[in-house]
Amino acid sequence: MDEPVRLGDRLAEVVLGAGPGQTVVADSTSVMIYKLVRAALDAQGRSDARRDEIVIDRGNFPTDRFLVEGIAAERSATIRWIEPDPATGVTPADVEAALSPRTAVVLLSHVAYRSGFIADAAAITDAVHRAGALVVWDLCHSAGSVPLELDAWGVDLAVGCTYKYLNGGPGSPAFGYVRAGLQDRLLQPIWGWMGAADPFGMTESYAPASGIRRFITGTPPILAMQPLAAMVEVIAEAGMGAIRAKSVLLTEFAAALAGRLLAPYGVELASPSDPAVRGSHITLNHPRFREVTAALWERGVIPDFRPPHGLRIGLSPLSTSFAELQAGIEAIRDVLAELA
Repeated sequence: MDEPVRLGDRLAEVVLGAGPGQTVVADSTSVMIYKLVRAALDAQGRSDARRDEIVIDRGNFPTDRFLVEGIAAERSATIRWIEPDPATGVTPADVEAALSPRTAVVLLSHVAYRSGFIADAAAITDAVHRAGALVVWDLCHSAGSVPLELDAWGVDLAVGCTYKYLNGGPGSPAFGYVRAGLQDRLLQPIWGWMGAADPFGMTESYAPASGIRRFITGTPPILAMQPLAAMVEVIAEAGMGAIRAKSVLLTEFAAALAGRLLAPYGVELASPSDPAVRGSHITLNHPRFREVTAALWERGVIPDFRPPHGLRIGLSPLSTSFAELQAGIEAIRDVLAELA
């Protein structure tokens, strides 16, 4: 009964830069994004009927975009699309240009899933608040690799997976963050017994629990939480500062190797060159990377393919060595040479 909030508090302390009572571990990323975006949209509509618009960028991860499309259809809301520069990602200026008196909620990724660009979360959150809207941050590509300060940035809501840089393993649950001052204002849309005020009262109708517990729905995935619980302690021992420092070294090394070994085959870096605005992955572009990725998987080298022609190299600082990275880049070179 206590594990979703207990583990959420520890995750908040070690990784999220957040105080206790604001984070819960539950559900999948998609379910948690749905809950928080729907809750934010509904709350804004109750306080101001004009606020019926969701802002999101076209470069966001498909799940985020699909969920917003579904929520908009469900609640008769409209969508305002941001068209970011792929080389930079979403900027504060992009967001300010999209905001209006109709804006209810903004959903953005802190680190872009294609390029690895780190958005200025503090400045964007401030712009959203000045417009009277709420912001939901997707932290899937930053939690555990980029230091976060959710409380200091004034973030309203956030969601992240735990199987990437938090090393929870396949199927590990997502987490949701809801700023303390918002919790009793929001009513999440998937009412279940575990989020009720009296779960074992078997009451006739639903009454939400107070605080962060109201964002739980069903039975918590206790077994799936245990690898995550252990890994959060490893992250605490290493420290986010050291993890970020190694992340920067890994991505710098990857970019340098790509420039030396892959550029002669026409490969281009599709991630920011400045490590200060780059997360813990880089994306490389080449017209034949779909074929290259398939060949690499057969050889036990597992990058991600990002259509139309991107190959993403994800570098988890706690578990990836520089020697492994070099071996992977050399494997890409070998396949390109064979195809050539």
